[in-house]
Amino acid sequence: MLSTVTLLTTLFAAHGALAASYNILDTFIGPSFLSGFDHQAIADPTHGRVNYVNQATAVAQNLTYTSSDTLILRADYTTVLSPSGPGRNSVRIQSKKAYGNGVSIINVRHMPEGCATWPAFWSTATTNWPALGEIDIIEGVNDQAPNHSTLHTTSGCTMSASTMSQTGTLATTDCNWQVNGNSGCGVAVNKANSYGPSFNSIGGGWYATERTAHSINLWFWARNDASVPADVKNGASSVNTANWGKPYANFVDNSCNFSTHFGAENLIINLTLCGDWAGNVYPSTCPKTCVDHVNQDPASFKNAYWNIASLRVYQ
Repeated sequence: MLSTVTLLTTLFAAHGALAASYNILDTFIGPSFLSGFDHQAIADPTHGRVNYVNQATAVAQNLTYTSSDTLILRADYTTVLSPSGPGRNSVRIQSKKAYGNGVSIINVRHMPEGCATWPAFWSTATTNWPALGEIDIIEGVNDQAPNHSTLHTTSGCTMSASTMSQTGTLATTDCNWQVNGNSGCGVAVNKANSYGPSFNSIGGGWYATERTAHSINLWFWARNDASVPADVKNGASSVNTANWGKPYANFVDNSCNFSTHFGAENLIINLTLCGDWAGNVYPSTCPKTCVDHVNQDPASFKNAYWNIASLRVYQ
Protein backbone atom coordinates (compact mmCIF):
# COMPACT_ATOMS: atom_id res chain seq x y z
CA MET A 1 0.00 0.00 0.00
CA LEU A 2 0.98 3.65 -0.17
CA SER A 3 1.75 4.28 3.47
CA THR A 4 4.15 3.01 6.07
CA VAL A 5 2.37 0.51 8.25
CA THR A 6 3.06 0.14 11.95
CA LEU A 7 2.70 -3.47 12.92
CA LEU A 8 1.64 -4.36 16.41
CA THR A 9 3.57 -7.48 17.29
CA THR A 10 2.19 -8.10 20.74
CA LEU A 11 -0.37 -10.86 20.42
CA PHE A 12 -2.49 -12.49 23.06
CA ALA A 13 -1.80 -16.00 24.30
CA ALA A 14 -4.54 -18.51 23.62
CA HIS A 15 -7.64 -17.99 25.70
CA GLY A 16 -11.25 -19.10 25.72
CA ALA A 17 -13.47 -18.15 22.81
CA LEU A 18 -15.90 -16.10 24.88
CA ALA A 19 -14.12 -15.31 28.13
CA ALA A 20 -11.59 -12.52 28.01
CA SER A 21 -11.01 -9.02 29.34
CA TYR A 22 -9.29 -6.41 27.17
CA ASN A 23 -7.92 -2.92 27.79
CA ILE A 24 -8.20 0.06 25.44
CA LEU A 25 -5.34 0.45 22.98
CA ASP A 26 -6.56 2.97 20.38
CA THR A 27 -9.58 5.26 20.18
CA PHE A 28 -10.70 6.94 16.97
CA ILE A 29 -13.32 9.67 17.26
CA GLY A 30 -13.83 12.57 14.84
CA PRO A 31 -10.51 14.20 13.86
CA SER A 32 -8.40 11.30 15.15
CA PHE A 33 -9.59 9.27 12.16
CA LEU A 34 -7.71 11.73 9.94
CA SER A 35 -4.45 11.17 11.79
CA GLY A 36 -4.91 7.45 12.46
CA PHE A 37 -6.04 6.43 8.97
CA ASP A 38 -4.78 7.04 5.44
CA HIS A 39 -7.06 7.80 2.51
CA GLN A 40 -6.11 5.37 -0.24
CA ALA A 41 -6.23 6.96 -3.68
CA ILE A 42 -5.87 3.62 -5.44
CA ALA A 43 -7.60 1.75 -8.23
CA ASP A 44 -10.49 -0.17 -6.72
CA PRO A 45 -9.38 -3.83 -6.37
CA THR A 46 -13.03 -4.91 -6.75
CA HIS A 47 -13.43 -3.02 -10.05
CA GLY A 48 -16.14 -0.67 -8.83
CA ARG A 49 -17.34 2.45 -10.66
CA VAL A 50 -15.52 4.68 -8.17
CA ASN A 51 -12.53 6.97 -8.07
CA TYR A 52 -10.93 6.77 -4.63
CA VAL A 53 -9.48 10.17 -3.72
CA ASN A 54 -6.77 11.29 -1.32
CA GLN A 55 -7.48 12.98 1.99
CA ALA A 56 -6.98 16.54 0.77
CA THR A 57 -9.45 16.03 -2.07
CA ALA A 58 -11.91 14.18 0.14
CA VAL A 59 -11.92 17.00 2.69
CA ALA A 60 -12.12 19.74 0.04
CA GLN A 61 -15.11 18.05 -1.62
CA ASN A 62 -16.82 17.20 1.71
CA LEU A 63 -16.44 13.49 1.00
CA THR A 64 -14.74 13.32 4.39
CA TYR A 65 -15.88 15.48 7.28
CA THR A 66 -15.16 15.35 10.99
CA SER A 67 -16.51 17.06 14.07
CA SER A 68 -15.71 16.42 17.72
CA ASP A 69 -17.78 13.23 17.75
CA THR A 70 -18.41 12.33 14.12
CA LEU A 71 -16.70 10.98 11.02
CA ILE A 72 -18.54 11.27 7.71
CA LEU A 73 -17.27 9.32 4.68
CA ARG A 74 -19.28 9.54 1.50
CA ALA A 75 -19.47 9.32 -2.26
CA ASP A 76 -19.98 12.36 -4.47
CA TYR A 77 -23.69 12.99 -5.16
CA THR A 78 -23.64 16.04 -7.44
CA THR A 79 -21.63 15.09 -10.53
CA VAL A 80 -22.91 13.48 -13.73
CA LEU A 81 -20.12 11.25 -15.00
CA SER A 82 -18.81 10.76 -18.49
CA PRO A 83 -19.05 7.07 -19.45
CA SER A 84 -15.45 7.22 -20.66
CA GLY A 85 -14.13 9.07 -17.62
CA PRO A 86 -13.25 8.03 -14.06
CA GLY A 87 -15.82 6.67 -11.64
CA ARG A 88 -17.73 8.53 -8.95
CA ASN A 89 -15.44 10.07 -6.34
CA SER A 90 -15.52 8.05 -3.12
CA VAL A 91 -13.33 7.17 -0.16
CA ARG A 92 -11.39 4.24 1.19
CA ILE A 93 -9.48 4.73 4.46
CA GLN A 94 -7.03 2.32 6.07
CA SER A 95 -5.62 2.34 9.60
CA LYS A 96 -1.95 3.18 9.91
CA LYS A 97 -1.57 0.39 12.45
CA ALA A 98 -2.16 -3.31 11.93
CA TYR A 99 -3.78 -5.29 14.73
CA GLY A 100 -3.54 -8.91 15.82
CA ASN A 101 -5.62 -10.62 18.47
CA GLY A 102 -7.92 -8.37 20.47
CA VAL A 103 -11.26 -6.59 20.17
CA SER A 104 -12.54 -3.81 17.93
CA ILE A 105 -15.85 -2.01 18.46
CA ILE A 106 -17.29 0.34 15.85
CA ASN A 107 -20.24 2.57 16.67
CA VAL A 108 -22.03 3.40 13.40
CA ARG A 109 -24.98 5.80 13.15
CA HIS A 110 -25.51 5.42 9.41
CA MET A 111 -24.05 3.27 6.63
CA PRO A 112 -24.18 3.95 2.89
CA GLU A 113 -27.45 2.91 1.28
CA GLY A 114 -28.93 2.79 -2.20
CA CYS A 115 -28.84 0.82 -5.42
CA ALA A 116 -25.26 0.09 -6.59
CA THR A 117 -23.73 0.68 -3.13
CA TRP A 118 -21.20 -1.74 -1.64
CA PRO A 119 -20.00 -0.46 1.74
CA ALA A 120 -17.60 -2.42 3.91
CA PHE A 121 -15.77 -2.32 7.22
CA TRP A 122 -13.10 -5.00 7.20
CA SER A 123 -9.50 -5.91 7.90
CA THR A 124 -6.65 -7.46 5.97
CA ALA A 125 -2.86 -7.29 5.68
CA THR A 126 -1.39 -4.75 3.27
CA THR A 127 0.77 -7.17 1.27
CA ASN A 128 0.41 -10.58 -0.32
CA TRP A 129 -3.37 -10.82 0.05
CA PRO A 130 -4.83 -13.04 1.40
CA ALA A 131 -1.83 -14.81 2.95
CA LEU A 132 -2.68 -13.30 6.36
CA GLY A 133 -6.44 -13.48 5.87
CA GLU A 134 -9.31 -11.04 5.47
CA ILE A 135 -12.14 -10.46 7.93
CA ASP A 136 -15.23 -8.73 6.53
CA ILE A 137 -17.18 -7.34 9.49
CA ILE A 138 -19.81 -5.15 7.82
CA GLU A 139 -20.51 -5.83 4.15
CA GLY A 140 -23.41 -5.94 1.77
CA VAL A 141 -24.71 -4.63 -1.54
CA ASN A 142 -27.75 -2.90 -2.99
CA ASP A 143 -29.49 -2.54 0.41
CA GLN A 144 -29.91 -6.31 0.68
CA ALA A 145 -30.13 -7.19 4.39
CA PRO A 146 -29.00 -8.79 6.60
CA ASN A 147 -25.31 -8.07 7.06
CA HIS A 148 -22.87 -10.83 6.14
CA SER A 149 -19.53 -11.33 7.90
CA THR A 150 -17.01 -13.38 5.98
CA LEU A 151 -13.48 -14.77 6.16
CA HIS A 152 -11.25 -15.02 3.09
CA THR A 153 -8.08 -17.11 3.34
CA THR A 154 -5.66 -19.26 1.44
CA SER A 155 -6.54 -22.95 1.03
CA GLY A 156 -7.00 -25.28 3.99
CA CYS A 157 -9.49 -23.27 6.07
CA THR A 158 -13.10 -24.40 6.36
CA MET A 159 -15.99 -23.91 8.78
CA SER A 160 -18.79 -26.22 9.94
CA ALA A 161 -22.02 -25.09 11.59
CA SER A 162 -21.83 -28.08 13.92
CA THR A 163 -18.72 -26.64 15.63
CA MET A 164 -19.84 -22.99 15.75
CA SER A 165 -21.73 -21.61 18.75
CA GLN A 166 -23.55 -18.65 17.22
CA THR A 167 -26.94 -17.07 16.55
CA GLY A 168 -26.29 -16.34 12.86
CA THR A 169 -26.49 -18.71 9.91
CA LEU A 170 -23.43 -20.15 8.19
CA ALA A 171 -24.00 -19.52 4.49
CA THR A 172 -20.74 -20.79 2.96
CA THR A 173 -18.15 -23.12 4.46
CA ASP A 174 -14.89 -22.89 2.49
CA CYS A 175 -12.85 -19.78 3.29
CA ASN A 176 -10.43 -20.37 0.41
CA TRP A 177 -10.46 -17.37 -1.93
CA GLN A 178 -9.71 -19.58 -4.94
CA VAL A 179 -13.00 -21.49 -4.85
CA ASN A 180 -16.67 -20.52 -5.21
CA GLY A 181 -15.86 -17.21 -6.80
CA ASN A 182 -14.04 -15.98 -3.68
CA SER A 183 -17.27 -16.06 -1.65
CA GLY A 184 -15.29 -17.07 1.45
CA CYS A 185 -16.92 -18.60 4.52
CA GLY A 186 -19.68 -16.28 5.61
CA VAL A 187 -22.28 -15.90 8.34
CA ALA A 188 -25.55 -13.99 7.94
CA VAL A 189 -26.59 -11.95 10.99
CA ASN A 190 -29.89 -13.10 12.48
CA LYS A 191 -31.29 -9.54 12.50
CA ALA A 192 -32.69 -7.74 9.45
CA ASN A 193 -31.81 -4.35 10.97
CA SER A 194 -28.12 -5.23 10.83
CA TYR A 195 -27.66 -3.66 7.38
CA GLY A 196 -28.91 -0.99 5.00
CA PRO A 197 -31.99 1.22 5.34
CA SER A 198 -33.41 -0.75 8.27
CA PHE A 199 -30.11 -0.26 10.12
CA ASN A 200 -30.14 3.45 9.36
CA SER A 201 -33.78 3.92 10.36
CA ILE A 202 -33.00 2.99 13.98
CA GLY A 203 -29.86 5.08 14.20
CA GLY A 204 -27.48 2.21 13.53
CA GLY A 205 -25.70 0.32 16.26
CA TRP A 206 -22.51 -1.39 17.35
CA TYR A 207 -20.41 -4.10 15.74
CA ALA A 208 -17.77 -5.85 17.86
CA THR A 209 -15.10 -8.28 16.69
CA GLU A 210 -12.95 -10.45 18.93
CA ARG A 211 -9.89 -12.24 17.58
CA THR A 212 -8.24 -14.94 19.70
CA ALA A 213 -5.79 -17.72 18.97
CA HIS A 214 -8.68 -20.13 18.38
CA SER A 215 -11.72 -18.11 17.35
CA ILE A 216 -13.01 -15.01 15.59
CA ASN A 217 -16.27 -13.81 17.14
CA LEU A 218 -18.63 -11.06 16.02
CA TRP A 219 -21.56 -9.34 17.74
CA PHE A 220 -24.15 -6.80 16.62
CA TRP A 221 -26.41 -4.65 18.79
CA ALA A 222 -28.94 -2.26 17.29
CA ARG A 223 -29.15 1.26 18.69
CA ASN A 224 -32.49 0.48 20.36
CA ASP A 225 -31.42 -2.92 21.72
CA ALA A 226 -31.87 -3.04 25.49
CA SER A 227 -29.23 -5.77 25.74
CA VAL A 228 -26.27 -3.64 24.58
CA PRO A 229 -23.52 -4.34 27.16
CA ALA A 230 -22.64 -1.28 29.22
CA ASP A 231 -18.93 -1.47 28.34
CA VAL A 232 -19.80 -1.43 24.63
CA LYS A 233 -22.42 1.32 24.87
CA ASN A 234 -20.29 3.59 27.05
CA GLY A 235 -16.95 3.10 25.30
CA ALA A 236 -15.37 1.78 28.49
CA SER A 237 -11.61 1.63 29.01
CA SER A 238 -11.86 -2.15 29.34
CA VAL A 239 -14.32 -4.70 28.00
CA ASN A 240 -15.16 -8.26 28.92
CA THR A 241 -16.52 -10.38 26.08
CA ALA A 242 -17.64 -13.05 28.54
CA ASN A 243 -20.59 -10.80 29.38
CA TRP A 244 -21.76 -10.22 25.81
CA GLY A 245 -23.75 -13.36 25.20
CA LYS A 246 -23.53 -15.64 22.18
CA PRO A 247 -22.04 -13.97 19.09
CA TYR A 248 -23.81 -14.03 15.76
CA ALA A 249 -20.62 -15.44 14.21
CA ASN A 250 -18.21 -17.83 15.92
CA PHE A 251 -15.49 -18.82 13.47
CA VAL A 252 -13.33 -21.52 15.07
CA ASP A 253 -10.05 -23.24 14.29
CA ASN A 254 -11.24 -26.86 14.18
CA SER A 255 -10.47 -27.08 10.45
CA CYS A 256 -8.46 -23.90 10.08
CA ASN A 257 -5.07 -23.11 11.59
CA PHE A 258 -5.52 -19.47 12.58
CA SER A 259 -1.81 -18.99 13.27
CA THR A 260 -0.96 -19.67 9.62
CA HIS A 261 -4.08 -18.21 7.97
CA PHE A 262 -4.33 -14.91 9.88
CA GLY A 263 -1.90 -12.24 11.04
CA ALA A 264 -1.76 -8.55 11.88
CA GLU A 265 -4.36 -6.73 9.76
CA ASN A 266 -5.17 -3.10 8.98
CA LEU A 267 -8.72 -1.85 9.47
CA ILE A 268 -10.42 -0.52 6.32
CA ILE A 269 -13.64 1.46 5.79
CA ASN A 270 -14.72 2.05 2.22
CA LEU A 271 -17.58 2.58 -0.19
CA THR A 272 -17.45 1.25 -3.73
CA LEU A 273 -20.20 1.21 -6.34
CA CYS A 274 -21.15 -1.65 -8.67
CA GLY A 275 -18.02 -3.78 -9.10
CA ASP A 276 -17.51 -7.51 -8.72
CA TRP A 277 -20.34 -8.05 -6.24
CA ALA A 278 -22.83 -5.16 -6.30
CA GLY A 279 -22.68 -4.98 -10.08
CA ASN A 280 -23.06 -8.71 -10.63
CA VAL A 281 -26.19 -8.98 -8.45
CA TYR A 282 -27.71 -5.61 -9.36
CA PRO A 283 -31.48 -6.03 -8.80
CA SER A 284 -34.08 -5.55 -11.52
CA THR A 285 -35.93 -3.29 -9.08
CA CYS A 286 -33.07 -0.77 -9.32
CA PRO A 287 -32.93 1.77 -12.17
CA LYS A 288 -31.06 1.31 -15.45
CA THR A 289 -27.89 -0.76 -15.41
CA CYS A 290 -25.63 -0.46 -12.40
CA VAL A 291 -22.95 1.56 -14.20
CA ASP A 292 -25.46 3.80 -15.99
CA HIS A 293 -27.17 4.50 -12.67
CA VAL A 294 -23.87 5.54 -11.11
CA ASN A 295 -22.93 7.67 -14.09
CA GLN A 296 -26.26 9.42 -14.65
CA ASP A 297 -28.05 9.70 -11.29
CA PRO A 298 -25.80 11.52 -8.78
CA ALA A 299 -28.68 12.59 -6.50
CA SER A 300 -29.43 8.92 -5.84
CA PHE A 301 -26.23 8.76 -3.80
CA LYS A 302 -27.12 11.45 -1.28
CA ASN A 303 -27.60 8.75 1.37
CA ALA A 304 -24.47 6.84 0.38
CA TYR A 305 -22.45 7.86 3.42
CA TRP A 306 -20.95 6.52 6.63
CA ASN A 307 -21.65 8.37 9.88
CA ILE A 308 -19.33 6.85 12.47
CA ALA A 309 -19.36 7.87 16.12
CA SER A 310 -16.28 5.94 17.21
CA LEU A 311 -13.94 3.02 16.65
CA ARG A 312 -12.12 1.52 19.60
CA VAL A 313 -9.45 -1.17 19.63
CA TYR A 314 -8.68 -3.22 22.73
CA GLN A 315 -5.92 -5.69 23.57
